[in-house]
Amino acid sequence: MTTRVMLVSPAAGEAQREVRFDDDGPLSESGLRRVRAVAGELPAAGRTFASPSVRCRRTAEELGLSVLPAAELAGCAMGGWRGRTLTEVADAEPAAVAGWLSDPDFTGHGGESLRQLCDRIAGWLTGAALEAGRVLAVVEPDVVRAAAVCALRVSPDAFWRLDVPPLTVTELSGRGGRWNLGLGRELGRR
Repeated sequence: MTTRVMLVSPAAGEAQREVRFDDDGPLSESGLRRVRAVAGELPAAGRTFASPSVRCRRTAEELGLSVLPAAELAGCAMGGWRGRTLTEVADAEPAAVAGWLSDPDFTGHGGESLRQLCDRIAGWLTGAALEAGRVLAVVEPDVVRAAAVCALRVSPDAFWRLDVPPLTVTELSGRGGRWNLGLGRELGRR
């Protein structure tokens, strides 16, 4: 029994442009234009989900997808850093930012560690694999990174070595607890 999981990163939002820890803000105007331009390009899936963020739900909507909200696919909880820019946090808490970037167990921001995020996404992937067929989920880039870490069975230390541009599809296909990984196909490019 093979399960195919397509993880679609959302269109860019204002938080990405401002290099701000996401505060559930809207898509940018350019993000809206880009997602509208690629609507209809994804294959049908038996199960469709979206991270609970406005950005992911709006991207799914603009892609013409009918999705179920999936709290377990939320981006990494950033605690007290949510809504602040990386520059603000780095200026106020340079040691904490260094810890966050180097220690997958760091929770000094009062949120979730990268290891906890990876474990949560591994659990979701395990559940998704219980049923054959195609699954499509519009998820935050950090969720895509966590899924890649899980699929490759590498340490969460590899998390920061993975770039996930907006509106790309990362595909996982698997059976028996093993995943193959297809990385970042840009929507609108075949």
